[in-house]
Amino acid sequence: MSEQNCLVTNDWICAEYLRSRSQELTEATVEHLWITVVSVLIGLAVALPLALLARRSKRFAGPVLGLTTVLYTVPSLAMFSLLLPLFGLSSALVITGLVLYSLTILVRNILAGLQAVPQETREAARGMGYGPGRMLWEVELPLALPALMAGVRIATVSTVALTTVGSIVGRGGLGNLIEDALPTFFKAQVLAASVLCVLLAVVADLLLLGLQRLLTPWTRAGGTKPEPRTARIRKTTATAGAG
Repeated sequence: MSEQNCLVTNDWICAEYLRSRSQELTEATVEHLWITVVSVLIGLAVALPLALLARRSKRFAGPVLGLTTVLYTVPSLAMFSLLLPLFGLSSALVITGLVLYSLTILVRNILAGLQAVPQETREAARGMGYGPGRMLWEVELPLALPALMAGVRIATVSTVALTTVGSIVGRGGLGNLIEDALPTFFKAQVLAASVLCVLLAVVADLLLLGLQRLLTPWTRAGGTKPEPRTARIRKTTATAGAG
């Protein structure tokens, strides 16, 4: 009886709310997760060519980094208002805004990772006949993965939080529940949606960290570490030069 009365007394912690609204919470969580994943993946697909363009010449680096920084400073309400005539009240509106916000983090991290690749590694790859495309995918990007994944982790956690702002157009996942609960200050709903949002961010960060460790085993401290392709390239070239 006390658990049922918690809805009447408007308690912060209410098991009856979780039981009676489980489907609503599940649907909001799935929508929140879907918007986040799609936004980060599209952001990554857009950020990679922009980072490559910025690396190509300082003439491009300034405008690319400057534009992505300016986009990040635009208030979310203003951003959605500017995009509204193009996308209407849809998930595409929220996703586009989140993609634009993620670019400043992703572009800078990808660029930093690519710029950190040792010049001698590039020269060794060229000596083995690697062309620009093959060198990018088999040498430079693997070495840039730690910085790239760090950017993806930050962008993902940031996107999980920013997705809630989509509630202003009814596409905010868990943010919809928070906004609906605010007029009556429905404590259990505010707390449940907020905790789920935090859990999504923590779980996503841990999964991406695990993926990063799986993709970059040579960065682990201690133990036997498999050699990345680039290390074997340097060794092969050094051996050939000594011969």
